[in-house]
Amino acid sequence: MKDLEIVEQALSGNDKAYGQLLDRYQDSIYFLLLKKIGNENDAEDLTMETFAKAFNNLAQYTPNYAFSTWIFRIAINNCIDFIRKIKVRPHAIDTAVDFHDPDNVNFTSPNLGPEDLIIKQQKATELKNIIKTLKPRYATLIELRYYQELTYEEIAQKLQLPIGTVKAQLFRARELLAPLLVNKNK
Repeated sequence: MKDLEIVEQALSGNDKAYGQLLDRYQDSIYFLLLKKIGNENDAEDLTMETFAKAFNNLAQYTPNYAFSTWIFRIAINNCIDFIRKIKVRPHAIDTAVDFHDPDNVNFTSPNLGPEDLIIKQQKATELKNIIKTLKPRYATLIELRYYQELTYEEIAQKLQLPIGTVKAQLFRARELLAPLLVNKNK
């Protein structure tokens, strides 16, 4: 089946069509991103973000060019954004800088004060409470991936699920979690 036919099925509400697109391009996009980034976990996350963006904007795809070109462009743009974020990490300066002795410049981040620690703990508790409102399977996946920091493979093994199912359900869990977090902050 051609990509365009699968895209049309997905747009008409066929959930299996999304799975077909994921199966068809997931490995290629993952290895492209892994080659650019060099970190397996980041490449996995960027791959899922790529599919999230592609699926959320699938109606904008036009068959003037191949679907593969379109989704790979999304992946590359994701990668560029990710690299920019990594390169622009601000450093806090907690000591005076002696410009006459550049070898003695010390960049460290300050420790959190007691108020900041309490705020951080409160936010973590709020986040866990929001996660608990998700269906148990999604909450479990979020717990394993982001709190226990397991890889997709480890999660698949632990839950005895195919890796594609783990990735798709984690994508769905993040998709469900996002509006809950946005509403919480309003």
